Amino acid sequence: MPSQQEVQWSQLKVGVLVLVALAVLIALVFLMSGSTGGLFTGKLTVRSYFENSAGLKVGAPVNLEGVTIGNVKSIRIVPDRKLTPVEITMKLSKQYQVGLHTDSKASLETVGVLGDTVIDISSKVATGPQLQDNSELQTTETPNLSDVIKSSQGTIEQLNTILSKVDNLADSLNSGKGSIGKLIQDPELYNRANDAVQQIQKLVDEIGSGKGSIGKLIADDTLYTRANETVGRLQHIADQLDNGQGTVGKLLKDETLYNNINKSAAGARQLLDDVNAGRGGLGLIAKDPAFAQKLNDTVTKLDSILARADNGEGTIGQLVRNPSVYNNVDQMLTESRGLIAAIRENPKKYLTFHVKVF
Repeated sequence: MPSQQEVQWSQLKVGVLVLVALAVLIALVFLMSGSTGGLFTGKLTVRSYFENSAGLKVGAPVNLEGVTIGNVKSIRIVPDRKLTPVEITMKLSKQYQVGLHTDSKASLETVGVLGDTVIDISSKVATGPQLQDNSELQTTETPNLSDVIKSSQGTIEQLNTILSKVDNLADSLNSGKGSIGKLIQDPELYNRANDAVQQIQKLVDEIGSGKGSIGKLIADDTLYTRANETVGRLQHIADQLDNGQGTVGKLLKDETLYNNINKSAAGARQLLDDVNAGRGGLGLIAKDPAFAQKLNDTVTKLDSILARADNGEGTIGQLVRNPSVYNNVDQMLTESRGLIAAIRENPKKYLTFHVKVF
């Protein structure tokens, strides 16, 4: 039978073991709660309302810009809130309160593609006051995997339809149907293309050997020589023009032409000024109303005279319109020519003088 001292020593060892176990348990609790500020750190209770919990569980981490600052305390349904009936209560460490604002946004995020759902708080653009205990944290709904699959269902169906059409088109092309199918499957196209390439190669060989017009243009130096001579002549002409030689060169370089044109322009300007001022004959014609009236009367009278002459009135009218005057004048001229001819033939007959003495 063990002595009393041995029993006390055993009880002491058990007590020490229990204390060590409690110390280890407390240390584990501190380690497990280190992400939220420790066991004895102050807590901040906030609520957020979502349309759907998206598989969020109680105890899920709450992150601020990716850093865990708390956990989900409870999840419940609030029937009075029709659009966002899911109420999520979170316990957050107060040491991160400086980074939480009334306009910070909470959203449900999935860790990886098929991981657990967590709450992520973003304060990147938040400028409001600090979030207080028992406050409501605003939310931002983000589509989950099921929403993405539902929204992409129509696109997948359209893609399947397009792939089916592409498959039918590929079968048609492979079977040689249609214009493109014949281009792919018909060997005649390859033969024609091969013949065309051979003809092009032959043409290139002939051009390279200097045959034909294009070949001569490429291989014969005559064209280059003539072009070079032409360029040289053009350069010589340009040099002469630049030196003021020849008529065109003098027009470009000699200031006499410019001075003469300038003087002519000045004279024409002076003439126009005199005309506009009513000086000189042109000025009187342009500006003097009395002279203009006289000129108008003269033109009117001249027009009347020409009209009467055209109508055969007066001597000038008879000369213009009456043919008998023309005939008499013509006859008189004919007889005069005959008389002159007769006088030249026998001047004694017509130029004899008889003198009588009384």
